[in-house]
Amino acid sequence: MNPFYDANKSLWNAKTPHHMKSDFYQLEAFKKGKNVLREIELEALGDVKGKSILHLQCHFGQDTLCFSRMGAKCTGVDFSDQAIKEARALNNELGLDAEFIVSNVLELKDNLEGQFDIVFTSYGVLGWLDDLNAWAETVSHFLKPGGTFFIAEFHPLLYTLNWDNQTIEYDYFNLGKPDHEVTDGTYADETAGVKMDEYFWPHSFEEIIMNLLDAGLKLKSIKEYPWSPYPCFPNLEEVAENRWKFKNLKKELPYVFSLEMEK
Repeated sequence: MNPFYDANKSLWNAKTPHHMKSDFYQLEAFKKGKNVLREIELEALGDVKGKSILHLQCHFGQDTLCFSRMGAKCTGVDFSDQAIKEARALNNELGLDAEFIVSNVLELKDNLEGQFDIVFTSYGVLGWLDDLNAWAETVSHFLKPGGTFFIAEFHPLLYTLNWDNQTIEYDYFNLGKPDHEVTDGTYADETAGVKMDEYFWPHSFEEIIMNLLDAGLKLKSIKEYPWSPYPCFPNLEEVAENRWKFKNLKKELPYVFSLEMEK
């Protein structure tokens, strides 16, 4: 771990209890059987019954456990030990058979063996990583030949914006050092008493895709979406079920992209 990752790990350890209690994650509905996965990943991955899935940066495991309910054999990974503690407790409470591992994704080769039919990651993951070359190599390492890598992630363009007023404030390209802010609350609970340092890195479309291609993956599908499947930014309004856009922005922009790739 480096100082930036140490700070971010402390941040996510502090966020997790608030996320567990927030309306954003709909935890009680999830426990009663609600599938909280979004249409983007459900349509792309289809029937996962009988498949093995490695879920990178799984937070406290809700999406992982949804795949488990769908019949997949799942392994979730996150660097937050608090999040993984909660994921394991949820798994036991629900009588599922997912496994959860505490690890930085970039160090996963030291903490996990085997290969998987599907490697999956989604929504707010890449900005916490400084090295997408190592990330892509990790994805390829754990993916079976013929297996599918799928990512649904917030668009690089979206990360250049000040979300309060939709003006450009951050670099589009990764210049090697992280941006730093002091977070106040969380996207799931603005009133949460979390005021801590966070460090994040921008990654361009070129950086994301070329590292995956260089790691031996073949591009099968790329899509961009003019809406967010989550209300996790300021000043959003719901324009259709589980589709949000900025209230005051009259132009269309990409909020999310997805990649489906094959080894």
